Amino acid sequence: MISMVQPDAPSTASWVDGPLVGFDTETTGVDVGTDRIVTAAVVRREGLMESVTTWLVDPGVEIPAAASAIHGITTEYARAYGRSPVEALDEIAAGLAGALARGEPVVAFNACYDLSLLDAELRRHHLTTLGDRIGRDVRVVIDPLVLDRHLDRYRRGKRKLADMCLHYAVRSAAALHAADVDVVATLDVLLAITRAFPEVARTPLDRLHDLQVDAHRAWAENFNAWRTGQGLEGPGAELVWPLRVPEPTPA
Repeated sequence: MISMVQPDAPSTASWVDGPLVGFDTETTGVDVGTDRIVTAAVVRREGLMESVTTWLVDPGVEIPAAASAIHGITTEYARAYGRSPVEALDEIAAGLAGALARGEPVVAFNACYDLSLLDAELRRHHLTTLGDRIGRDVRVVIDPLVLDRHLDRYRRGKRKLADMCLHYAVRSAAALHAADVDVVATLDVLLAITRAFPEVARTPLDRLHDLQVDAHRAWAENFNAWRTGQGLEGPGAELVWPLRVPEPTPA
C-alpha cells in the first residue's frame, strides 16, 4: 500500500475542515468524448457552512431515455428550461478554476469521469479548459472512490456512490442521482473516510493528490490485467487520473 504520510513527517493542520469544493454532473451518457452535461452542481463546504450552485443545461442533443430515467431530466424539459451550454460551462469552469487557484481542493466521486467530460465540453464549445485557466495541471483533486479502493482494497462488493454511502453510513442511497445531492453525499463520504482512516486527514494535499495518481494507476493496471485474463474486450480502465484528454470530436 502506498504510504500516506512519511514516518518522519511533521504533524500538520488537517485540510478536512475546508474549504472543500465538491463537483458532480448528470449527463446524456457515459462516454466522456461524446456525451454532454445536463445538470451540474458545485458545493463549497467550509466547516459547518455550505453553499450550493446548480446548473440545468440544454445539451443541444437528445437526452436518451435511459439517462432521463436516472436523473429525471428529459430532452423537452432541458430545452424549455436549460441554460445555453456555452454560458453554463463557462460558469462551471470559472468556479472550479477559482477554487483550484485559491488552493481549495475539488472533490469528486470518480473524478476522472466528471473532469474529463467537462474538459471535452469546454473544448467542444471553444472555451478555455481548467488547466489553461489556472496555468498548470489540474490539482488538487480528491476522489473518495480512488481513496476507498486504495485503503480498503479487499472489501467485497460494488463501490458506486450509493454503495459507499451505505458502507460508511452517511446518508440514504435512495436520495441520489441529482447532482447537488450527489455532491453533498460525496463530501460526506470523504469525511467518513478520513474518520475511518485518520492518516488521510494528516496527509498534505499535494502529497494526497500524487498518492491518488499512483493509486489509481495501480488499480487500473490490475483491473485491466484481470480483464485480459478473463478474455474481455474493450479499452478497459483509463490509467491517467484525475483528467484525461479525449480524442477531438466534432461539435
